Amino acid sequence: QVQLVESGGGLVQAGGSLRLSCAASIRTFNVFAMGWFRQAPGKDREFVAAMNWGGGSINYADSVKGRFTISRDNAKKLVYLQMNSLKSEDTAVYYCAADKAFATVVGGRPGYWGQGTQVTVSS
Repeated sequence: QVQLVESGGGLVQAGGSLRLSCAASIRTFNVFAMGWFRQAPGKDREFVAAMNWGGGSINYADSVKGRFTISRDNAKKLVYLQMNSLKSEDTAVYYCAADKAFATVVGGRPGYWGQGTQVTVSS
């Protein structure tokens, strides 16, 4: 059974930084692609970033390129999202996601989701 638990959300001022973490209870974590999505109030859930099992393939949404960085620690079964230069439009619930296929994560259809963590950016 796969469980993903996000942490690190909170309230931050515009221009500030936060680091989200996702702890994965996946026996074969090192073969899974991992990703982050977000959903703002009244909007559809959208892709933010994804990384393949080894870190050799990374994809970001245009809206976060140059500001957000995805990383993973396969030994600890953790994935991170470092968010810098935060804007009010980054306010959303952020979800961790996992799938064995990188393209499936990027395509927005990962097989596993976390419960989400709230990020609020005040202007």
